[in-house]
Formats: sequence, structure tokens, C-alpha cells
Amino acid sequence: MSKFVYSFDEGNADMKEVLGGKGSNLAEMTSIGLNVPPGFTVTTEACLEFLEKKVLPDEVNEQMKEYMKILEEKMGQNFGDPDDPLLVSVRSGAAVSMPGMMDTILNLGLNEKTLQGLIKKTDERFAYDSYRRFINMFGEVVRGIPHSEFEKMMNQVKDKRNAEKDVDLDAEGLKEVTEKYKKLVGDIPSDPWDQLIEATKAVFASWDNRRAIRYRELNDLSHDMGTAVNVQTMVYGNTGDDSGSGVAFTRDPSTGENQLYGEFLRNAQGEDVVAGIRTPLDISELNELWPDIYEELEDVCKILEQKYKDMQDLEFTIEERELYILQTRTGKRTPNAAVKIAHDMHDEGIISKKEAIMRIEGDQVEKILHKRIDPDAEIDKLTQGLNASPGAASGKVVFDSDEAEKRGAEDEAVILVRPETTPDDIHGLAAAQGVLTSRGGMTSHAAVVARGMGEPCVAGAEEIDIDLQNESFEVNGRKVQKNDLITIDGTTGNVILGEAPLIDPEFSKEFEKLLGWADEIRKMGVWTNADTPKDAEQALEFGAEGIGLCRTEHMFFEPGRLEVVHEMIIAEKDEQRKKALDELLPMQKKDFKELFRVMAGLPLTIRLLDPPLHEFAPTDRRSQKELAKKMDTDIETIKKRVGRLKEANPMLGHRGCRLGITYPEIYQMQVKAILEAALEVKKEGKEVIPNIMIPLAGDVNEVKNIKEKVVKPVHDEFFADNEELDYKVGTMIEIPRASLTADKIAEEAEFFSFGTNDLTQMALGFSRDDVGTFVPNYLDEGVLDEDPFQVLDQEGIGELVEMGTKRGRKTKKDLSVGICGEHGGEPSSVKFCYKSDLDYVSCSPFRVPVAKIAAAQAVIEEEM
Repeated sequence: MSKFVYSFDEGNADMKEVLGGKGSNLAEMTSIGLNVPPGFTVTTEACLEFLEKKVLPDEVNEQMKEYMKILEEKMGQNFGDPDDPLLVSVRSGAAVSMPGMMDTILNLGLNEKTLQGLIKKTDERFAYDSYRRFINMFGEVVRGIPHSEFEKMMNQVKDKRNAEKDVDLDAEGLKEVTEKYKKLVGDIPSDPWDQLIEATKAVFASWDNRRAIRYRELNDLSHDMGTAVNVQTMVYGNTGDDSGSGVAFTRDPSTGENQLYGEFLRNAQGEDVVAGIRTPLDISELNELWPDIYEELEDVCKILEQKYKDMQDLEFTIEERELYILQTRTGKRTPNAAVKIAHDMHDEGIISKKEAIMRIEGDQVEKILHKRIDPDAEIDKLTQGLNASPGAASGKVVFDSDEAEKRGAEDEAVILVRPETTPDDIHGLAAAQGVLTSRGGMTSHAAVVARGMGEPCVAGAEEIDIDLQNESFEVNGRKVQKNDLITIDGTTGNVILGEAPLIDPEFSKEFEKLLGWADEIRKMGVWTNADTPKDAEQALEFGAEGIGLCRTEHMFFEPGRLEVVHEMIIAEKDEQRKKALDELLPMQKKDFKELFRVMAGLPLTIRLLDPPLHEFAPTDRRSQKELAKKMDTDIETIKKRVGRLKEANPMLGHRGCRLGITYPEIYQMQVKAILEAALEVKKEGKEVIPNIMIPLAGDVNEVKNIKEKVVKPVHDEFFADNEELDYKVGTMIEIPRASLTADKIAEEAEFFSFGTNDLTQMALGFSRDDVGTFVPNYLDEGVLDEDPFQVLDQEGIGELVEMGTKRGRKTKKDLSVGICGEHGGEPSSVKFCYKSDLDYVSCSPFRVPVAKIAAAQAVIEEEM
């Protein structure tokens, strides 16, 4: 027969999967001699059986009776005894802490008979205070009655009796409250055992309540763990002014400072502290009131930190000046506090460097580096989209990129709102404080560019209906117009009306030290995706060791260049195209020189033109008219040429290396600009490491063609009159066929870089700009566990990465292999890259610290 029930003195801290976090910690605290009220735990296995069969197994019932007898013997009281009743609390406790998500019932075992015994043992006021609390909680948890109904009745009695707070009600007032509660709830079992069984089943059922499910979804927790139930002897903080209840953190969860932090209330039970019914006192006031109790609590905190080697969040009750510890768990903390606590605990000799690194989560690192909304602020939330780029920003709504650029140049804070963005919007994105789109996914243009710039982005907010003509949008019946103030939170995806208060990022000395420890431990390189000197400098500040992806197309949108690009792509005669390319050459060379100077001594990987040409085509009449005049033709001819560039499926169309094969002169101009820039910077005395990357190759012959017809002619012409320069030519692996034939491609390529954004798109058949229309539903329905554009699909796309790496190195053992999709900054994907033997990951500048921590954690996990 399965064991479904454990006494607190049977378990230990390693039994979380069986006893839940609360039960295992109660058992551990009991074993080390802390003053824990006795009790027993009904296991998570019992919960899962109950949820599956919808009935509590007989074995569970029998074992609970057996352990209740043991508890009665320990306490010298009997459960249901009308003269001296043993009362218990019934609390949930999953393996992973889920504060407030499931249910609790206190003072269970009270009925009309046991109430009289409690009155004789204590006093009438205390007994009715306990009874009304039991009826309230039983009604909420077991009967499903909203808490507001009980609050309404309590307030009626307080108003009638001129009582400001619950504690101001005397015995008669609490008796009146109790009678009202009894009428509201209706039939409550008088048999305490029936109460316990109903409460146990209700707490088990709370595992599947709406808030618990949502919490697990938000925190990426399994729905299959179940919760344990802890049945614990009641101790009372509401017996009078020599009693109280409180919550304490062993360190400040906001700052990480090593000082006791918390709140307590005199003459109160635990839920009074957390429910905000009364204003609690700061924990420091406990030291003034009862210094001996405060000192004892400090000693308990030290014992728990040494035991668990982490900051603890504990609940305590003081009953007639005796301290009881009701639970402990690892405390939730802010990202900055997490860093300080990990750092300080290492310095205090509690944990090692490796343990300190393992304490930091990737999302915590991201939040440290971006502005964030003050968590204490009240906000007016309009809707929620995808949290595409972390951080928060406020500004006036604008709908046009040109206007965003103009107003941004005047130091006005604006939020660019678009249905979606294109490369044409790059200037508006650069000038805006943040971007909000109603379409697009986590790797849409807006998301990728915003992350690269380190600015917040909320993408795919599909409830928003944007009216570009009238410069307004509507959401859930509310209208927001141009120049209205909004705030976007790219960390949560929230869109907020008005200006929410923001907190500046903090880059503490403790964080810098932790990153240094990560550098000592990690074995895989961390590079960055950067298109401008500003991005590169930012990434270097965060410790990037190279640029794994520089997108040359973004440079085409600088002022004065787009018109030349228009001429290049519309030209039908070679001489017209050559004239435009000759104009672009010095511009591109200037860009590359600036980047080589910034990256002196570090690799700079420049991707040749990738997007389809229609993305650069002039679509508005004014631009077409100006271009027609410049090219000495009419506007209708320009329109026709623009029309011919359009494709039915441009992401699979005339782009990437296909452009270089069709129009080798475009790639020749870029290669020449790269080599000239590198050599000129080298002559300045700076070391240069150029890598030329061919995009979208799926066949070795594509790489071979580009090398022979683009790179070689430029090389031969350039180096006929110049000193030699070391550089490499490699390719992005972003087409599934490239992974399958990587052994052949490696015959021509000197390095591989997996472009996992496109690789995911092509292998899954998901348009990355349209996933917002169905992927959220896939996640809700359990079709997908994660958005594959946020977290690498290790089973599918990961297999292509591993296959491509192994096959490439079979041909070329020293082949350098990296990843330059945004997965390069997502912790679990970074760890996969390490296991797959990649040399480096490359991500947006603001995710470099995230990748460094994750790369170090991968090494530590491998050693465990």
C-alpha cells in the first residue's frame, strides 16, 4: 500500500516532490529542533489520485486517521473533544512555492460544542474570533463564496458598533458576525473529521483553480506536480496583547541588504498580516516591544539561512510570548536583490562562486539592465501584447516614423505605434522611446530591432485596432489618440494609459563581480548582434567578445542613403546600378570603419545584404516622383518596376545569397567596402578581424558561386595593389537543407552561424510575423510548451543545429560555429548551444550579460 501521509518528524527538505515545499520544510525545521507546531502532511501523490478519480482514496482517509491519533497523543488533546478541542490548520504546499495561489483553512475542528470548550479554556472573544475565521475560510475554500461577501457583513457589524477595525469588536460583536457568516455559508459539517476531509479535498482541488493555473503558466511551471496538504496544530496569535503573528525575510527582498525585514501584528492571526485588514508594524518594532522574542527570531533566521543557503521567507506566530515557526520557503526577491544576496552570501562563506552564479535567473538579469515600472505604482492597463523587448518607456503616441524621428530629435519622448514595422521605420524606431505593434511576433522586425537598440517593445497586441488615417487606436472600447500619453512595459507586455513611474536600471558592483565570476567559469564565447558603433560600444560595456551579426541593410536607411538605394534597386541598366553602387560604397565603408575601430582586436562578422529588394522600394508617390526625376523617367515606369519587385512569399523568395548571385555587383560593392575599411583601420594601428557572412545558403554551390564571382574578383583586384589581409568567408545556416548538407557546405565555408530565427520559421513552417494569431492559442492548448521564436525548439530545430555542427566539423575539424538568432540570449537555448559544442552565441547587446550567466551555468550544470 502506498504511503500517503507523513508526520513532520518523518520527512526532510529533500522530499519536496512528495511532501511539497511547505511540508518538506516543516519536516526539516522539526528535525533541526525549531519550535514548529506538530502535524502531518498528505502527499502530492494523494492529490494527483484525487484529481484523477475525483474521490479521496480510502487509504488516504485511513492513514489520515492514524496520523491524527499520533498528533492527539503528542498534544494531549483530542480532535473534536467538546471540553479541550484540538484545532488544526489545513494548508496547501506544492513542490514549488506558489504564494497565495492555493487555499488555507484555519481553526478547523470548531463547531457549536467545541466552541464552548474553547471558551472555557480561553475567553469568549477569542473563541468567537477563531470561529468566525473558520467559517469565513471554510465558506470561501470549500463552498466557493467570494471573500467580498464576508467583508460586507463584517463592515455592517463594525459600522453598527462604531468599530474602526476588526480587533475593536468585542465578544458580542464577533458573535453577531459569526451568526451572519453561518447563515451565509449554510450547512457546515459538525463532525470535525468531515470538516477535515472536505477541507483536504478543497485544497487538493485548488491546484486547478484559475489563479493557480495562471501562475504556473506565467512562471513556466509544470501542471502535473499537484499540491500536498499540511495539517498542523493551531497556535494562536490572537489570544491577546502578549501574542501576535508576522512574516519575516532573512534579508531585504527589495535591496538584498543583510538585515531582518518583515511585518507583524499584535493580537492577530497570520492572514491579518498578509490580507491588509489592519496596517502591520515594521518588524523592527518587535525589537522594541519584545527584544527577547526579536533576538530569538534573528537566531532562527541565521539557522535557516545556514541550512538552506539562501534567503528565507518565514511565517511566525507568537502565542503568549512563545515563538512558533509556521513555515519557511525560499524568498521571492527583486532582480537587484537576487544579485546582491548571491554576491554577499559568497563573501560570507555561505555559498561558492558557482552556487552564486546558479542563483541568478536570465529574466532577472534582463530586468536589471532596462528601465522598469515601479512595482508599487497604480496603473491603468489598456491591454497586453507580447513582451518582445524588455524595459519600460512612456511617451506621446505617434503613428508615423518620420514624425517620431522629428520629435525625437527635439528631445520629445514618443511611443511609435504601428500595425507592424518594416526596415523603412528604422529611423522612427531609433528616435522613439519604445514601439507598440498590433501585429507581429517575438522575432518580428519591431521586436528584433528594439532588442538590438535596447528599447522596449510590445508586439502583437491584437486587441488594438489602429486607425492610421485618423491617427488613433481603440482597445476594449477605449480610444487613444495621437499625443495621448501611454506607457509600454516590454518586460510584461502591458500597455498602460498615462505615464507610469519608471525606475532607472542599476548596474551594481556586485553585478559586475558576478559577471566576472561567470567569465572565469564559462567556456563558450558570447558575442553580440550590432549594426552601429553605438550598439557595439554598449555590447562591449556588457562584455561582448565580438560581433556575430552586423546587418548591412539597416545602414541603408540613414539619411541621404535611401534615395541612392532606391535608384540601385529600380535600375534596369547595369550602368545605372553601378552609378548608385559607386555612391553607396563610401557610405558603407565609413560604417564599417567605425565598427572596426570600436571592435579593435575582436571579430566583426558582417552579413551581406539579406532582405528582398521590395522592402527598400519607394512606395509613396512623393518618393516615386523624386526617383523618376533623378533617373530621367516617368512615375508610371517607376511604379511598374516597384510592382515587379513584389513577391507572393518574399521570405522564401529573391533574397539573401540569391540576390548576390543574380546581382553580383551589389555584393561586390559590400565586399570591397569591408576589405577597404578593414585595411584602412589596420593601417591606423588597430587589429581587425573581418568575417564576411553569406546569408540564406542552402547549397554548397551557392556559397561557391559567391566566393568565385563576388569575393575572388574583388580580392584579386584589391590586393593587387595592397598588402594582404586575413579574413574569413562563412555562411549563415538558416535553411534546413543547409544543416542536412553541412558537410558539403563546409568545403567552401570557413565558419557557420546558425540564424535560428529563419531556421525556426522554415523548419516549422511558421511565419514569424504572423505567429501572434495562433501561437498564443497553441500555448494555451498545450500544443506547444514554449513560443519557438523565444525559446529554441531543441527537439526539432535543435536537432538541425546539432546535425549541421557535427556534419560541418566532419569536413573541417576547426570549423568555427556560432548562433546569431535571438535565441543566443535566451538562457535555456544558450545552455543547449554549449551542450551542442558551439564556439559562441551572439545576441542583442542588452542580452549579453544574460548569455554570459547562462553560459557559465551550463558549465556548472555539466559538472553536477
